[in-house]
Amino acid sequence: MSAGYMIALPDVRSDRRRTAVMRTTDTSTLDDTNRTETTSGDSIVQDLEIAITAGEAYPKLEQAFLNAKQEISCSFRVFDFCTRLRSEDARKIGETWFDLMEHTLDRGIKVRLVISDFDPVAAPNLHQNTWRTCRQVAALQELSDSAHNLTYIGALHNAAIGPFPRFLFAPLVRRKLSEIRQLWNNMTHPQRSRFRDETPRLRDIIHPEKDGELRMFPRRVTLVPATHHQKIAVFDRRYVSIGGLDVNERRYDTRSHDRAAERTWHDVQAFATGPIAETVARHLDTFLDNVAGETSPKPRADNFLRTISKVRLRNLWRVAPETLVDELCQQHLDNIAKAENFIYLETQFLRHVPIARALARRAGECPSLRILLVLPAAPEDVAFSGNWGLDARYGEALQTRCVSILSRGFGRHRMAIASPVQPRPDHEDHDGRATLRQAPLIYVHSKVSIFDDTRGIVSSGNLNGRSMKWDTEAGLHLTDPDQVAHLRSRVMGHWLPKDLANRDRFFDTKQGFESWKTLIEGNSNLPPKSRRGFLVSYDSDAARDAAVTVPGLPEEAV
Repeated sequence: MSAGYMIALPDVRSDRRRTAVMRTTDTSTLDDTNRTETTSGDSIVQDLEIAITAGEAYPKLEQAFLNAKQEISCSFRVFDFCTRLRSEDARKIGETWFDLMEHTLDRGIKVRLVISDFDPVAAPNLHQNTWRTCRQVAALQELSDSAHNLTYIGALHNAAIGPFPRFLFAPLVRRKLSEIRQLWNNMTHPQRSRFRDETPRLRDIIHPEKDGELRMFPRRVTLVPATHHQKIAVFDRRYVSIGGLDVNERRYDTRSHDRAAERTWHDVQAFATGPIAETVARHLDTFLDNVAGETSPKPRADNFLRTISKVRLRNLWRVAPETLVDELCQQHLDNIAKAENFIYLETQFLRHVPIARALARRAGECPSLRILLVLPAAPEDVAFSGNWGLDARYGEALQTRCVSILSRGFGRHRMAIASPVQPRPDHEDHDGRATLRQAPLIYVHSKVSIFDDTRGIVSSGNLNGRSMKWDTEAGLHLTDPDQVAHLRSRVMGHWLPKDLANRDRFFDTKQGFESWKTLIEGNSNLPPKSRRGFLVSYDSDAARDAAVTVPGLPEEAV
């Protein structure tokens, strides 16, 4: 372990966390502000809380770690131990999640942490992040007397593409390797050393020569298109956190979203007790074996939704892994088919053509049906990193296609598509997609679907083929009317002006759509400081201008 890495870690010898007294309150004593007032006594999901942004979710997650008595099981896409702690109780332990994790282990709590690994050629930065977390764990193991209580797994999905499509993708592989070479050339020698240490799956693919240049071995590239995308934590098999939120500083934002556009991050995380916790814990116990093809997924449990795919045996021709469970997709399709009055979708991507077609079909069957979609003004890499690669442009093409399908099905009077922006003019030097209608965008990462007043879904899955068929995903299906009403009030109500009179009219599933449409269209015609709430009309023309179709590339790839 390099000295430079140790310097980057928090002060691991802080006396505060060694002597702090842990509060042992039960999770039932947590803040009730965002909890449903009533839940069915026999419901699998009980004491539901909906947290909006990491500003609400991180303190709840920290408190759950403090309250744990025996075991914690987690699976995230990203988890950085250097993320700062936000809750008052956790900050009595230390400054970062490194401190909280050490404190948790020293209390004798067993922690199992699974972090997704990534194809090192397609996503070298994400692959490096996973192994940076691994090095943080190694540092923790050196410093903690209770390191044996922590099990860390950096899990790469088992399903690589077949040899024939890998041959067809050879030009794309060469381009990605060229990007890695350029990245390498721009590094200092210490950065190169660290990069090699933190990208172990690249070691057989790239080799530095004595002159500093990289030698590439394209034939050793395997290409693994799927990932573990779920964001779950279960505490003592009785309390669960589930939704769209990972743990690092990039994900942190507050309900005011009052920051530079590239630092905004709107997300939704659900917290609950009840039998759902044991169900989710069993999933965490078994999903890696399911993906490896060693065991079959357990039958579906009420209110818990998954996407699970596995490695294909004797795979010569296929890009896609074999889908084992697509409950998130099927439940969306089922809920769409039953919707009568109003559908609300809040998602990072709308790229799954089968879902778009199902929505349009239901619009034709049910003239009373209205739909409101909340989408980010642009994908994150397009808005903030200037990514105009084929993957980004293909994603825009799929979203443009889905929007067109909905437009034909619903017509302009029964559909509204909105994007959130900050209520201030853009004073930054942006010349791309980081602004919309003269205001900095608010980046939407949440994944929430609400159907009338009877059904709702909170999950890690976007409305794209990747989440519906390939990646490991998990979510809650809410069917208790009180919980659905709570979800609607918390998620949809976030976008409304704080001083708005008669807010209830926006939550009326039969009449509320017109209020939303009027608010969104009105905001779009006003200067930023005069707008009410966050929502303006989505600009589909910007996505259409960037869109490029890629024949032969599966829709699930983006």
